[in-house]
Amino acid sequence: MAENENNENPVIIKKVKKGKHAHHGGAWKVAYADFVTAMMALFIVLWILAQNDEVKNNIAGYFNDPSGFGSGNGPSVFKGPGRNSSPVPSPLTDLQKKKIEQDRLREMGKELMSELDKSGFGDLKDQVDIEVVDEGLRIELMETKKKGFFEVGTAKIKPDAKKVLELIGKKLSNIKNQIVIEGHTDSRPYQGNGMGYTNYELSSDRANTARRILMASGVKASQIDEIRGYADKRLRDPKHPFNASNRRISIIVKYNE
Repeated sequence: MAENENNENPVIIKKVKKGKHAHHGGAWKVAYADFVTAMMALFIVLWILAQNDEVKNNIAGYFNDPSGFGSGNGPSVFKGPGRNSSPVPSPLTDLQKKKIEQDRLREMGKELMSELDKSGFGDLKDQVDIEVVDEGLRIELMETKKKGFFEVGTAKIKPDAKKVLELIGKKLSNIKNQIVIEGHTDSRPYQGNGMGYTNYELSSDRANTARRILMASGVKASQIDEIRGYADKRLRDPKHPFNASNRRISIIVKYNE
């Protein structure tokens, strides 16, 4: 007893082992995350498909060069390319558009003159005048003292003139521009003091004869914008009102609006 009294009570340390919870498993979480990601990708694709071509092109540009679309680097995909992409061209002004249209019509006029020459109408080249005017491209068929396009005083067209108009009609059928057809006469009056058949009727009838030939050659009715009968009010040679060159048909190919 004395020995035990002199010794301290022993320290007993108890280690408590915590029991492990049962394993619940996490595979479903991975599957769910994959499903949500796939759905998000599907919705993004559907959204892109519903956008206009400009947005689609900008999105495509983003994936081709994403470095140009970051914060501070340039516009978003909705507004266009970033700093690393090609600059967006400025819209053409009305004057620039008209210049482009003038050049196109002028080139078409040259092609038409070349086709007339190749088709055996080289002898008529002096009677066909093609030039760009304020309203568009004017193709003018003028008579001469020796060679007319219509029978005198009538709207009956001669064979050579008809063939020229057919060639012109085939050329104009390939464009969408509006067309104006004008008839002009010289100043020789009809009898009747203007109360019967006059140069107004004659010029209108000749313009309509030209219209029918152009349409038979492929020009659409929707392309015909106006038929004008000017009589002798727009003389080509005002100093010589009876000059044969005043008797003419003018075909004006208007600028596209």
